[in-house]
Amino acid sequence: MSSSEEGAAPAPAVRRAPESIAGLQEDYSNLCMEKSQKINLFISHILQEVDEKVKKGLEEEITLTIAGNNRLVPVERVTGEDFWILSRILKKHLYINGLDVRYNLLSDDGAYYAAKLLQKQLNLIYLNLMFNDIGPEGGKLIAKALHKNTTLKYLRMTGNKIENKGGMFFASMLQINSSLQKLDLSDCDLGMQSLIAFATVLTQNQAIKGIHLNRPILYGEQEESTVHLGYMLKENHCLVELHMCKHGIKNCGLQQLCNALYLNTTLRYLDVSCNKITCDGIEYLAEVLKSNTTLEVLDLSFNRIENAGANYLSETLTSHNRSLKALSVVSNNIEGEGLVALSKSMKTNPIFSNIYIWGNKFDEATCVAYSELIQMGCLKPDNTDVEPFVVDGHVHLSEVSNGLKKHYYWTPAYGEAYGPSSNAGFALTQVGQHI
Repeated sequence: MSSSEEGAAPAPAVRRAPESIAGLQEDYSNLCMEKSQKINLFISHILQEVDEKVKKGLEEEITLTIAGNNRLVPVERVTGEDFWILSRILKKHLYINGLDVRYNLLSDDGAYYAAKLLQKQLNLIYLNLMFNDIGPEGGKLIAKALHKNTTLKYLRMTGNKIENKGGMFFASMLQINSSLQKLDLSDCDLGMQSLIAFATVLTQNQAIKGIHLNRPILYGEQEESTVHLGYMLKENHCLVELHMCKHGIKNCGLQQLCNALYLNTTLRYLDVSCNKITCDGIEYLAEVLKSNTTLEVLDLSFNRIENAGANYLSETLTSHNRSLKALSVVSNNIEGEGLVALSKSMKTNPIFSNIYIWGNKFDEATCVAYSELIQMGCLKPDNTDVEPFVVDGHVHLSEVSNGLKKHYYWTPAYGEAYGPSSNAGFALTQVGQHI
Protein backbone atom coordinates (compact mmCIF):
# COMPACT_ATOMS: atom_id res chain seq x y z
CA MET A 1 0.00 0.00 0.00
CA SER A 2 1.30 3.52 -0.72
CA SER A 3 0.80 6.53 1.48
CA SER A 4 -1.47 9.34 0.35
CA GLU A 5 0.13 12.32 -1.33
CA GLU A 6 -0.64 15.97 -0.72
CA GLY A 7 -1.80 17.86 -3.77
CA ALA A 8 1.07 20.33 -4.04
CA ALA A 9 3.90 17.98 -3.14
CA PRO A 10 6.53 17.48 -5.88
CA ALA A 11 6.79 14.03 -7.46
CA PRO A 12 9.53 11.91 -5.88
CA ALA A 13 12.59 11.26 -7.98
CA VAL A 14 12.70 7.85 -9.66
CA ARG A 15 15.30 5.64 -8.00
CA ARG A 16 17.31 3.36 -10.26
CA ALA A 17 19.80 0.66 -9.56
CA PRO A 18 23.34 1.97 -10.22
CA GLU A 19 24.68 0.55 -13.48
CA SER A 20 28.03 -0.24 -11.86
CA ILE A 21 26.45 -2.68 -9.43
CA ALA A 22 25.80 -6.21 -10.62
CA GLY A 23 22.27 -7.58 -10.56
CA LEU A 24 20.84 -9.29 -7.51
CA GLN A 25 21.01 -12.75 -9.07
CA GLU A 26 24.61 -12.34 -10.22
CA ASP A 27 25.66 -11.02 -6.80
CA TYR A 28 23.87 -13.92 -5.14
CA SER A 29 25.53 -16.57 -7.31
CA ASN A 30 28.98 -15.02 -6.87
CA LEU A 31 28.66 -14.81 -3.10
CA CYS A 32 27.41 -18.40 -2.86
CA MET A 33 30.49 -19.59 -4.76
CA GLU A 34 32.78 -17.42 -2.67
CA LYS A 35 31.35 -18.81 0.59
CA SER A 36 30.97 -22.39 -0.72
CA GLN A 37 27.23 -22.17 -0.11
CA LYS A 38 24.75 -24.18 -2.20
CA ILE A 39 22.66 -21.95 -4.48
CA ASN A 40 18.98 -21.94 -3.53
CA LEU A 41 17.22 -22.13 -6.92
CA PHE A 42 14.03 -20.58 -5.53
CA ILE A 43 15.92 -17.51 -4.30
CA SER A 44 17.80 -17.33 -7.59
CA HIS A 45 14.53 -17.42 -9.57
CA ILE A 46 12.95 -14.61 -7.52
CA LEU A 47 16.08 -12.44 -7.77
CA GLN A 48 16.13 -12.90 -11.55
CA GLU A 49 12.54 -11.64 -11.75
CA VAL A 50 13.46 -8.56 -9.71
CA ASP A 51 16.50 -7.90 -11.92
CA GLU A 52 14.24 -7.91 -14.97
CA LYS A 53 11.99 -5.30 -13.33
CA VAL A 54 15.02 -3.16 -12.50
CA LYS A 55 16.22 -3.24 -16.11
CA LYS A 56 12.89 -1.80 -17.21
CA GLY A 57 13.38 1.12 -14.81
CA LEU A 58 12.08 1.43 -11.27
CA GLU A 59 8.96 3.47 -10.75
CA GLU A 60 9.14 2.91 -7.01
CA GLU A 61 11.20 1.08 -4.45
CA ILE A 62 10.79 -2.70 -4.40
CA THR A 63 9.62 -5.28 -1.86
CA LEU A 64 11.53 -8.51 -2.37
CA THR A 65 9.07 -11.38 -1.79
CA ILE A 66 10.56 -14.83 -1.23
CA ALA A 67 7.56 -16.49 0.41
CA GLY A 68 7.92 -20.18 1.21
CA ASN A 69 4.22 -20.83 0.51
CA ASN A 70 4.49 -19.85 -3.17
CA ARG A 71 2.52 -22.38 -5.20
CA LEU A 72 3.46 -21.22 -8.70
CA VAL A 73 7.12 -22.24 -8.78
CA PRO A 74 9.11 -25.06 -7.13
CA VAL A 75 9.94 -23.86 -3.63
CA GLU A 76 13.17 -24.60 -1.78
CA ARG A 77 12.50 -22.93 1.54
CA VAL A 78 14.98 -20.37 2.80
CA THR A 79 17.16 -21.52 5.71
CA GLY A 80 19.23 -19.45 8.13
CA GLU A 81 22.33 -19.98 5.96
CA ASP A 82 20.44 -18.90 2.82
CA PHE A 83 19.30 -15.78 4.64
CA TRP A 84 22.90 -15.00 5.62
CA ILE A 85 23.87 -14.82 1.93
CA LEU A 86 20.69 -12.90 1.07
CA SER A 87 21.27 -10.33 3.81
CA ARG A 88 24.84 -9.75 2.57
CA ILE A 89 23.71 -8.81 -0.95
CA LEU A 90 20.81 -6.62 0.20
CA LYS A 91 23.25 -4.25 1.89
CA LYS A 92 24.48 -3.29 -1.59
CA HIS A 93 21.08 -2.89 -3.26
CA LEU A 94 19.45 -0.01 -1.46
CA TYR A 95 16.45 0.20 -3.81
CA ILE A 96 15.09 -2.88 -1.98
CA ASN A 97 13.04 -1.30 0.80
CA GLY A 98 10.87 -4.28 1.78
CA LEU A 99 11.65 -7.95 2.44
CA ASP A 100 9.01 -10.68 2.76
CA VAL A 101 10.35 -14.13 3.69
CA ARG A 102 7.20 -15.58 5.27
CA TYR A 103 6.76 -19.35 5.70
CA ASN A 104 10.41 -20.31 5.51
CA LEU A 105 12.88 -22.04 7.84
CA LEU A 106 15.00 -19.19 9.20
CA SER A 107 14.92 -20.28 12.87
CA ASP A 108 17.05 -18.42 15.43
CA ASP A 109 20.08 -18.61 13.09
CA GLY A 110 18.22 -16.60 10.46
CA ALA A 111 16.99 -14.21 13.14
CA TYR A 112 20.63 -13.42 13.95
CA TYR A 113 21.25 -12.38 10.33
CA ALA A 114 17.92 -10.52 10.21
CA ALA A 115 19.12 -8.52 13.22
CA LYS A 116 22.40 -7.76 11.44
CA LEU A 117 20.45 -6.66 8.36
CA LEU A 118 18.37 -4.26 10.46
CA GLN A 119 21.58 -2.76 11.79
CA LYS A 120 23.17 -2.22 8.38
CA GLN A 121 20.47 -1.98 5.66
CA LEU A 122 19.12 1.44 6.49
CA ASN A 123 16.64 1.61 3.61
CA LEU A 124 14.50 -1.28 4.84
CA ILE A 125 11.06 -0.09 5.96
CA TYR A 126 9.14 -3.43 5.84
CA LEU A 127 10.22 -6.85 7.11
CA ASN A 128 7.94 -9.90 7.13
CA LEU A 129 9.31 -12.87 9.09
CA MET A 130 6.00 -14.61 9.81
CA PHE A 131 6.02 -18.37 10.54
CA ASN A 132 9.78 -18.95 10.43
CA ASP A 133 10.31 -21.05 13.55
CA ILE A 134 11.97 -18.15 15.38
CA GLY A 135 12.04 -18.67 19.17
CA PRO A 136 12.62 -16.46 22.22
CA GLU A 137 16.36 -16.06 21.55
CA GLY A 138 15.77 -15.02 17.94
CA GLY A 139 13.09 -12.60 19.07
CA LYS A 140 15.54 -11.10 21.56
CA LEU A 141 18.13 -10.51 18.80
CA ILE A 142 15.65 -8.80 16.49
CA ALA A 143 14.19 -6.65 19.29
CA LYS A 144 17.66 -5.50 20.36
CA ALA A 145 18.58 -4.64 16.75
CA LEU A 146 15.58 -2.29 16.69
CA HIS A 147 16.97 -0.27 19.61
CA LYS A 148 19.16 1.65 17.15
CA ASN A 149 17.29 1.13 13.86
CA THR A 150 15.49 4.31 12.81
CA THR A 151 14.07 3.29 9.41
CA LEU A 152 11.93 0.14 9.80
CA LYS A 153 8.22 1.03 9.86
CA TYR A 154 6.47 -2.37 9.85
CA LEU A 155 7.62 -5.70 11.32
CA ARG A 156 5.61 -8.94 11.10
CA MET A 157 6.68 -11.65 13.54
CA THR A 158 3.37 -13.52 13.23
CA GLY A 159 3.47 -17.18 14.21
CA ASN A 160 7.00 -17.25 15.62
CA LYS A 161 6.91 -18.72 19.13
CA ILE A 162 8.91 -16.01 20.87
CA GLU A 163 6.76 -16.57 23.96
CA ASN A 164 6.57 -14.32 26.98
CA LYS A 165 10.35 -13.90 27.17
CA GLY A 166 10.65 -12.64 23.60
CA GLY A 167 7.58 -10.47 24.03
CA MET A 168 9.20 -8.70 26.98
CA PHE A 169 12.20 -7.78 24.80
CA PHE A 170 9.88 -6.29 22.16
CA ALA A 171 8.01 -4.31 24.83
CA SER A 172 11.33 -2.97 26.13
CA MET A 173 12.32 -2.07 22.57
CA LEU A 174 9.22 0.13 22.21
CA GLN A 175 10.49 2.24 25.10
CA ILE A 176 13.51 3.16 22.97
CA ASN A 177 12.49 2.88 19.31
CA SER A 178 10.51 5.86 18.03
CA SER A 179 10.25 5.01 14.33
CA LEU A 180 8.44 1.64 14.17
CA GLN A 181 4.81 2.28 13.26
CA LYS A 182 3.30 -1.20 13.07
CA LEU A 183 4.18 -4.40 14.93
CA ASP A 184 2.50 -7.78 14.46
CA LEU A 185 3.05 -10.30 17.26
CA SER A 186 0.00 -12.47 16.60
CA ASP A 187 0.20 -16.22 17.34
CA CYS A 188 3.54 -15.72 19.11
CA ASP A 189 2.51 -17.38 22.39
CA LEU A 190 2.75 -14.13 24.33
CA GLY A 191 1.79 -14.34 28.01
CA MET A 192 -0.03 -12.01 30.38
CA GLN A 193 3.24 -10.50 31.60
CA SER A 194 4.23 -9.32 28.12
CA LEU A 195 0.69 -8.07 27.36
CA ILE A 196 0.83 -5.93 30.50
CA ALA A 197 4.26 -4.68 29.42
CA PHE A 198 2.94 -3.69 25.98
CA ALA A 199 -0.05 -1.93 27.52
CA THR A 200 2.26 -0.02 29.85
CA VAL A 201 4.74 0.98 27.15
CA LEU A 202 2.03 2.10 24.73
CA THR A 203 0.78 4.69 27.21
CA GLN A 204 4.05 6.52 26.42
CA ASN A 205 5.07 5.41 22.89
CA GLN A 206 3.75 7.91 20.36
CA ALA A 207 5.01 6.19 17.19
CA ILE A 208 3.15 2.86 17.03
CA LYS A 209 -0.01 3.21 14.94
CA GLY A 210 -0.94 -0.46 14.68
CA ILE A 211 -0.33 -3.47 16.95
CA HIS A 212 -1.46 -7.09 16.61
CA LEU A 213 -1.56 -9.02 19.88
CA ASN A 214 -3.78 -11.87 18.69
CA ARG A 215 -3.94 -15.28 20.40
CA PRO A 216 -1.82 -14.90 23.51
CA ILE A 217 -1.53 -17.83 25.93
CA LEU A 218 -3.71 -16.77 28.85
CA TYR A 219 -4.79 -18.67 31.95
CA GLY A 220 -7.77 -17.87 34.11
CA GLU A 221 -11.08 -16.19 33.38
CA GLN A 222 -10.51 -12.69 34.77
CA GLU A 223 -9.87 -10.93 31.42
CA GLU A 224 -6.90 -8.99 32.77
CA SER A 225 -5.67 -8.17 29.27
CA THR A 226 -8.74 -5.99 28.60
CA VAL A 227 -8.22 -4.10 31.87
CA HIS A 228 -4.64 -3.15 30.99
CA LEU A 229 -5.24 -2.53 27.27
CA GLY A 230 -8.34 -0.51 28.15
CA TYR A 231 -6.28 1.73 30.42
CA MET A 232 -3.74 2.08 27.60
CA LEU A 233 -6.46 3.24 25.19
CA LYS A 234 -7.45 5.98 27.63
CA GLU A 235 -3.88 7.33 27.69
CA ASN A 236 -2.66 6.63 24.14
CA HIS A 237 -3.14 9.35 21.51
CA CYS A 238 -1.49 7.68 18.52
CA LEU A 239 -2.78 4.11 18.04
CA VAL A 240 -4.94 3.61 14.95
CA GLU A 241 -5.27 -0.21 14.89
CA LEU A 242 -5.68 -2.63 17.81
CA HIS A 243 -6.09 -6.36 17.17
CA MET A 244 -7.23 -8.50 20.13
CA CYS A 245 -8.42 -11.66 18.40
CA LYS A 246 -8.63 -14.82 20.56
CA HIS A 247 -8.18 -13.08 23.91
CA GLY A 248 -11.13 -14.88 25.52
CA ILE A 249 -12.94 -11.54 25.83
CA LYS A 250 -16.41 -11.79 27.35
CA ASN A 251 -18.98 -9.07 28.02
CA CYS A 252 -17.20 -7.71 31.09
CA GLY A 253 -13.93 -7.41 29.15
CA LEU A 254 -15.65 -5.65 26.27
CA GLN A 255 -17.17 -3.22 28.75
CA GLN A 256 -13.62 -2.35 29.91
CA LEU A 257 -12.66 -1.54 26.31
CA CYS A 258 -15.88 0.42 25.76
CA ASN A 259 -15.18 2.60 28.80
CA ALA A 260 -11.83 3.46 27.23
CA LEU A 261 -13.39 4.25 23.84
CA TYR A 262 -15.37 7.10 25.41
CA LEU A 263 -12.02 8.87 25.98
CA ASN A 264 -9.93 7.62 23.04
CA THR A 265 -9.91 9.89 19.98
CA THR A 266 -7.51 8.11 17.60
CA LEU A 267 -8.43 4.40 17.32
CA ARG A 268 -9.98 3.68 13.92
CA TYR A 269 -9.78 -0.14 13.67
CA LEU A 270 -10.80 -2.43 16.55
CA ASP A 271 -10.53 -6.19 16.06
CA VAL A 272 -12.16 -8.31 18.78
CA SER A 273 -12.95 -11.30 16.56
CA CYS A 274 -12.91 -14.92 17.81
CA ASN A 275 -13.89 -14.07 21.37
CA LYS A 276 -16.85 -14.85 23.66
CA ILE A 277 -18.89 -11.67 23.21
CA THR A 278 -22.70 -11.87 23.33
CA CYS A 279 -25.52 -9.37 22.89
CA ASP A 280 -25.01 -7.95 26.40
CA GLY A 281 -21.49 -6.82 25.48
CA ILE A 282 -22.75 -5.38 22.19
CA GLU A 283 -25.23 -3.23 24.15
CA TYR A 284 -22.25 -1.45 25.76
CA LEU A 285 -20.52 -1.13 22.39
CA ALA A 286 -23.59 0.23 20.63
CA GLU A 287 -23.91 2.88 23.35
CA VAL A 288 -20.26 3.95 22.86
CA LEU A 289 -20.74 4.19 19.09
CA LYS A 290 -23.45 6.80 19.63
CA SER A 291 -20.81 9.29 20.79
CA ASN A 292 -17.53 7.89 19.37
CA THR A 293 -16.61 9.70 16.14
CA THR A 294 -13.30 8.05 15.24
CA LEU A 295 -13.87 4.27 15.03
CA GLU A 296 -14.18 3.30 11.35
CA VAL A 297 -13.68 -0.48 11.23
CA LEU A 298 -15.14 -2.97 13.72
CA ASP A 299 -14.43 -6.69 13.49
CA LEU A 300 -16.82 -8.80 15.59
CA SER A 301 -16.43 -11.99 13.54
CA PHE A 302 -16.80 -15.36 15.28
CA ASN A 303 -18.54 -14.18 18.44
CA ARG A 304 -22.18 -14.83 19.39
CA ILE A 305 -24.05 -11.54 19.25
CA GLU A 306 -27.25 -13.08 17.77
CA ASN A 307 -30.31 -11.05 16.73
CA ALA A 308 -30.34 -8.87 19.84
CA GLY A 309 -26.75 -7.71 19.29
CA ALA A 310 -27.40 -7.02 15.60
CA ASN A 311 -30.45 -4.95 16.54
CA TYR A 312 -28.43 -2.87 19.02
CA LEU A 313 -25.86 -2.12 16.31
CA SER A 314 -28.53 -1.41 13.71
CA GLU A 315 -30.29 1.13 15.93
CA THR A 316 -27.04 2.99 16.60
CA LEU A 317 -25.90 2.95 12.96
CA THR A 318 -29.33 4.08 11.74
CA SER A 319 -29.94 6.96 14.11
CA HIS A 320 -26.67 8.07 15.72
CA ASN A 321 -23.25 6.96 14.46
CA ARG A 322 -21.84 8.52 11.29
CA SER A 323 -18.20 7.43 11.49
CA LEU A 324 -18.22 3.61 11.24
CA LYS A 325 -17.47 2.51 7.68
CA ALA A 326 -17.01 -1.27 7.96
CA LEU A 327 -18.56 -3.94 10.17
CA SER A 328 -17.92 -7.69 10.18
CA VAL A 329 -20.42 -9.94 11.97
CA VAL A 330 -19.34 -13.16 10.23
CA SER A 331 -20.45 -16.33 12.08
CA ASN A 332 -22.34 -14.71 14.95
CA ASN A 333 -25.48 -16.88 15.03
CA ILE A 334 -27.57 -14.00 13.65
CA GLU A 335 -30.87 -14.90 12.01
CA GLY A 336 -33.01 -13.08 9.44
CA GLU A 337 -34.40 -10.47 11.82
CA GLY A 338 -30.96 -9.15 12.85
CA LEU A 339 -29.46 -9.33 9.36
CA VAL A 340 -32.39 -7.45 7.82
CA ALA A 341 -32.12 -4.79 10.54
CA LEU A 342 -28.44 -4.23 9.65
CA SER A 343 -29.34 -3.99 5.97
CA LYS A 344 -31.87 -1.23 6.74
CA SER A 345 -29.21 0.83 8.50
CA MET A 346 -27.16 0.85 5.28
CA LYS A 347 -30.02 2.60 3.48
CA THR A 348 -30.08 5.53 5.88
CA ASN A 349 -26.39 5.79 6.85
CA PRO A 350 -24.28 7.14 3.95
CA ILE A 351 -20.95 6.48 5.74
CA PHE A 352 -21.61 2.81 6.57
CA SER A 353 -20.26 1.23 3.35
CA ASN A 354 -18.87 -2.28 4.13
CA ILE A 355 -20.64 -5.21 5.80
CA TYR A 356 -19.64 -8.87 6.06
CA ILE A 357 -22.31 -11.38 7.14
CA TRP A 358 -21.37 -14.86 5.88
CA GLY A 359 -21.72 -17.76 8.32
CA ASN A 360 -25.01 -16.58 9.84
CA LYS A 361 -28.52 -17.99 9.32
CA PHE A 362 -29.92 -16.63 6.07
CA ASP A 363 -33.64 -16.74 5.34
CA GLU A 364 -35.33 -15.51 2.19
CA ALA A 365 -35.96 -12.04 3.67
CA THR A 366 -32.21 -11.69 4.31
CA CYS A 367 -31.35 -12.74 0.77
CA VAL A 368 -33.87 -10.29 -0.72
CA ALA A 369 -32.72 -7.43 1.54
CA TYR A 370 -29.03 -7.70 0.58
CA SER A 371 -29.87 -8.25 -3.08
CA GLU A 372 -31.87 -5.01 -3.02
CA LEU A 373 -29.02 -3.16 -1.26
CA ILE A 374 -26.65 -4.13 -4.06
CA GLN A 375 -29.17 -3.34 -6.83
CA MET A 376 -29.94 0.09 -5.31
CA GLY A 377 -26.21 0.93 -5.07
CA CYS A 378 -26.32 1.27 -1.27
CA LEU A 379 -23.85 -1.64 -1.04
CA LYS A 380 -21.11 -2.11 -3.61
CA PRO A 381 -20.37 -5.75 -4.59
CA ASP A 382 -16.72 -5.35 -3.51
CA ASN A 383 -17.78 -4.16 -0.05
CA THR A 384 -19.46 -7.36 1.14
CA ASP A 385 -18.79 -11.08 1.28
CA VAL A 386 -22.06 -12.21 -0.30
CA GLU A 387 -23.42 -12.18 -3.84
CA PRO A 388 -27.09 -12.72 -4.77
CA PHE A 389 -28.27 -15.27 -7.34
CA VAL A 390 -31.73 -16.49 -8.32
CA VAL A 391 -32.92 -20.10 -8.60
CA ASP A 392 -36.53 -20.92 -9.49
CA GLY A 393 -37.60 -17.40 -8.68
CA HIS A 394 -36.02 -17.39 -5.20
CA VAL A 395 -33.08 -15.18 -4.22
CA HIS A 396 -30.08 -16.85 -2.53
CA LEU A 397 -26.70 -15.57 -1.35
CA SER A 398 -23.32 -17.12 -2.16
CA GLU A 399 -19.97 -16.33 -0.53
CA VAL A 400 -17.31 -14.24 -2.27
CA SER A 401 -13.71 -13.72 -1.17
CA ASN A 402 -14.03 -10.24 0.27
CA GLY A 403 -13.41 -9.25 3.87
CA LEU A 404 -11.60 -7.06 6.36
CA LYS A 405 -8.41 -9.16 6.26
CA LYS A 406 -8.93 -12.18 4.00
CA HIS A 407 -5.27 -12.26 3.00
CA TYR A 408 -3.81 -11.98 6.48
CA TYR A 409 -2.26 -15.46 6.64
CA TRP A 410 -1.94 -16.13 2.92
CA THR A 411 -1.91 -14.37 -0.45
CA PRO A 412 -3.58 -15.61 -3.64
CA ALA A 413 -1.55 -17.25 -6.41
CA TYR A 414 -3.14 -14.96 -9.01
CA GLY A 415 -4.60 -11.49 -8.96
CA GLU A 416 -4.01 -8.63 -6.57
CA ALA A 417 -2.76 -9.77 -3.18
CA TYR A 418 -3.40 -6.54 -1.29
CA GLY A 419 -6.52 -5.25 -3.03
CA PRO A 420 -9.02 -3.27 -0.96
CA SER A 421 -11.89 -5.73 -1.52
CA SER A 422 -10.10 -8.54 0.32
CA ASN A 423 -8.30 -6.36 2.88
CA ALA A 424 -10.84 -3.62 3.50
CA GLY A 425 -9.89 -3.09 7.15
CA PHE A 426 -6.30 -2.21 6.30
CA ALA A 427 -7.32 -0.20 3.20
CA LEU A 428 -9.75 1.98 5.15
CA THR A 429 -7.31 2.66 8.00
CA GLN A 430 -4.18 2.98 5.88
CA VAL A 431 -1.48 4.98 7.66
CA GLY A 432 1.58 4.63 5.42
CA GLN A 433 3.51 2.55 2.90
CA HIS A 434 3.01 -1.23 3.49
CA ILE A 435 0.96 -0.39 6.60
